[in-house]
Amino acid sequence: MASIWEEETRNELLNRLDRLTADAPARWGKFNCPAMLAHVNDALRMPLREVTAPMKNLPIRFSPLKQLVIYYLPFPKGVPTSPVLLARCDEAVFQDEVQAFAQILDRLARRSRETSWPKHPAFGTMSRRGWGVLGYRHVDHHFTQFGV
Repeated sequence: MASIWEEETRNELLNRLDRLTADAPARWGKFNCPAMLAHVNDALRMPLREVTAPMKNLPIRFSPLKQLVIYYLPFPKGVPTSPVLLARCDEAVFQDEVQAFAQILDRLARRSRETSWPKHPAFGTMSRRGWGVLGYRHVDHHFTQFGV
């Protein structure tokens, strides 16, 4: 299963990032490309504890539903997201977000295996593996939204 902890997977995401353009049209949803990058960047900042969102008491925080959503079920389109992950979307500058994405992936890659992981606002307690897979799947979902 692809994870942001794998160098090959990070390189794949960076190659896909290189194919994005500021004016790339979305296949679905309301994001423009810079806004999408701000959104995924802030989501990737969550395991770094640089962005926090209020906790939600949802059924997906409990097994086995949590594992199904994180690891197996396709990401649905148009799911409501935390306002925290939308806060910078209107002001996003494409080149700044492109540069930030690469830097965030690099910082995540350097995290120690022994590092404790924050709770996810929707999924609750998450392992390193869970954060890595969810991070990849979320970025993949939005890159696919923009055709890369």
